[in-house]
Amino acid sequence: MIKADLIASIAKKLSVSKQEAESGVNLFFDTIKDAILRGEEIEIRGFGSFRFRNRTSRSGRNPRTGKPVKVPPKKVLYFKPSKLLKELINKS
Repeated sequence: MIKADLIASIAKKLSVSKQEAESGVNLFFDTIKDAILRGEEIEIRGFGSFRFRNRTSRSGRNPRTGKPVKVPPKKVLYFKPSKLLKELINKS
């Protein structure tokens, strides 16, 4: 499913125009994006949560040259599905 499919589905289920559904979807994603940029963790009950993990610096390798490269530390955003969502996925 892509964003356009999500908008069409919401518009159909709520009996609203696609423009209204698109506004709602965009507002939802913008709100989540703003919270992530502020460093907040997001939890949507029954769906899952978006959290950060800190990766430490490590040594890597340049695949072209084979020379060692230092990879700096960074934050990584990951999604953890809720218990309910996991159960629904494993049920099918």
